[in-house]
Amino acid sequence: MWQRWLCAGAVLLASAGPVLAQAWPTKSVRIIVPVTAGSAVDIAARTVAEQLSAQLGQTFVVENRTGAGGTTGMGYVAKSVEPDGYTILVHSAAYVIQPSTFPNLGFDAGRDFAGVTPLISVPLVLIVSPDKYKTLRDLVTAAKAKPNAVNYATVGYGAAAHLTAERLRLAAGFEAQQIPFRGAPEAVTEVLAGRVDFFFSPTLAAVPLVRSGKIAALATSSSKRATSLPEVPTTIEAGYPNSDYNFWVGMFVPVKTPRAVVEKIYEETRKAMGLKSVQDKLAALGSEPMSMTPSEWDKFLQSEIAMNAELVKAAGIKPNP
Repeated sequence: MWQRWLCAGAVLLASAGPVLAQAWPTKSVRIIVPVTAGSAVDIAARTVAEQLSAQLGQTFVVENRTGAGGTTGMGYVAKSVEPDGYTILVHSAAYVIQPSTFPNLGFDAGRDFAGVTPLISVPLVLIVSPDKYKTLRDLVTAAKAKPNAVNYATVGYGAAAHLTAERLRLAAGFEAQQIPFRGAPEAVTEVLAGRVDFFFSPTLAAVPLVRSGKIAALATSSSKRATSLPEVPTTIEAGYPNSDYNFWVGMFVPVKTPRAVVEKIYEETRKAMGLKSVQDKLAALGSEPMSMTPSEWDKFLQSEIAMNAELVKAAGIKPNP
């Protein structure tokens, strides 16, 4: 008799995922954003949430749970919620940096989450004062001539802009001093004033200043040219192999979320991302479309975690305590 009960239980468990997926969502869904409101990550999350609400008839509420470099919100989703598809994480490329820079988190980005899909990539552009350097090679030559005389801005130790600059520095073979700031506006201001030599800025902040001639754009960090700055070469095109660093925004759920529910969230999100109205709003961020299936996204994330671990070690970046 007990064998029959075990078989019946297994059948029920196997069928639970598809049933949950067919019903999802039957109530409000929370989207946790681990960074501040108004950032590219936050705007992307709110744009997608608004469309998902419209097409599914349920409220998608965006909550900003900030702190500890984005790990507070990640930990909340990983450990403190039911893995039922009603709490979703939207995070940036910091997701794949944090396993190397925050080693004692109590959760593991590589094991405690399932990837749903990337949403966008956001090219970072290397900006300088227009009077300092005409090309990226000019900057590199100056840096090599006087080691550590050149400095660069970041928006925090171990953040994406920091690793982007370090990847270029290692690829080009020069030394430079990092100067951390609280946010991109401060970093851009210091470049404008000529007190900082370069900064890898989000395109949203940089493009208007580039177009007005107030700053110069020497290269983008992305693997291909930015649509918003098509005349600006990538760092690879500028002559530095293995210098690209892609900044993206993506969607995740707790790893124990039923696979059928993950697929349902993916399908609905890609449907939303396919609409021109959504694409136009996201393009205004200076972003590029980015799409992968959940399984493709998981594989990509694992490779990114490994790449960042190697970069952190090579650059001598010390993990946070």
